[in-house]
Amino acid sequence: MSSAADNAKHVPVMLRRTLEVLAPALAAPGAVVVDATLGLGGHSEALLREFPEARLVAVDRDPEALRLAGERLAPFGERATLVHAVYDEIPEVLAGLGVDRIQGALFDLGVSSMQLDEADRGFAYAQDAPLDMRMDQTVGISAAEVLNTYSHGELARILKVYGEERFAGKIASVIVRERDKEPFARSARLVELVRNAIPAATRRTGGNPAKRTFQALRIEVNGELSVLERAIPGALDALAVGGRMVVLSYHSLEDRLVKGFFAQGAATTAPPGLPVVPEEHQPRLKLLTRGGAELPTEEELAENRRAKPVRMRAVERIRERAGQ
Repeated sequence: MSSAADNAKHVPVMLRRTLEVLAPALAAPGAVVVDATLGLGGHSEALLREFPEARLVAVDRDPEALRLAGERLAPFGERATLVHAVYDEIPEVLAGLGVDRIQGALFDLGVSSMQLDEADRGFAYAQDAPLDMRMDQTVGISAAEVLNTYSHGELARILKVYGEERFAGKIASVIVRERDKEPFARSARLVELVRNAIPAATRRTGGNPAKRTFQALRIEVNGELSVLERAIPGALDALAVGGRMVVLSYHSLEDRLVKGFFAQGAATTAPPGLPVVPEEHQPRLKLLTRGGAELPTEEELAENRRAKPVRMRAVERIRERAGQ
């Protein structure tokens, strides 16, 4: 089993840039920052060190992540509050703590380093493991159950939509045929079947062909996109005026959702053609990452290969919603 010391070596993605973007909102005494995806606690530890007057509320759905991060953040005492929850439950978590408004929020989406590195979790297609993929192994259905029980149509849909897989129908057919011979239990068999189902010319480019199938299964098992659709508006509503939010996305589906919510909040809601836009129709967000999402630097990529797919988007709350 991992320890907090073992995991401290994992490099948080885009850490310095994240701290820079959040800094104007977190400098004041008593500022509250939410780490919506605690993981191993790397970002949280840096936030507590960088902003010594701030208070942290961190959530994670993975009990093992909470245990390890709790060890790591113990020196900060009562400044850090860790909660077992999914990030779409942030409004309820804050209400339970008596926190009305927050000054900062960070979402580092996707799979944590710990989940990738713990072989028995089944997230990584590069090592044989039980096909679980649940971020919280105490609830929900596993990836094996999805593979063994979903219809051909359901499998093809999640592979196409969540994995953006061109050969979704073909892979789904192979899965249905092979599970009738023997139910799926471990990842190596699935990796091999996916590789064989994809044309040889396609296999020669773009890395491991199973990557998209594993992404699709993980998103389905954990309800990631539906959770994110609820989580971003909930966290934005909790932001105080002057508060800032940073989101780190790892694939286009996440990034598209985040971009949409941020663009909506940064746009006027007034009908076109009004000579003066009333206050209640003014934008409530300001985009801090203009011209699209920010990418990791070359230096960061050299230090941390897991940063390669990341896209950062950030906003500042500039006015209350009408009625708040």
